[in-house]
Amino acid sequence: MTAREVLEEWIRRFNAADPDGLAQLYHEDAVNHQVTTDPIRGRDAIRAMFAREFAAATMVCIPEAIHEAGEVIALEWRDPLGLRGCGFFTIRDGLIVFQRGYWDRLSFLKMHGLPIE
Repeated sequence: MTAREVLEEWIRRFNAADPDGLAQLYHEDAVNHQVTTDPIRGRDAIRAMFAREFAAATMVCIPEAIHEAGEVIALEWRDPLGLRGCGFFTIRDGLIVFQRGYWDRLSFLKMHGLPIE
């Protein structure tokens, strides 16, 4: 798969709330670092993170723009509740090796009626 195809498949699996399917898109030693948390390291830990998040809230990624620059892809997104953010994915040999996400956690918690930490 090309880097863009990997990202498009990531969006499909994310919107299907499929932590196992998402984990398959990550390199065994991948890092997922969301601005709101410490980095998550390794495919198994990333799968567990998605499983926890999908259990806590219904999340939907609606792409607004995808910007490609070789092995790095930037995704600008929104969700149906109005939250917006962006993610940067480094994809090598058809697998995500690094992901960085930027979004407002407080807004997310409020929009989903979750406890504010």
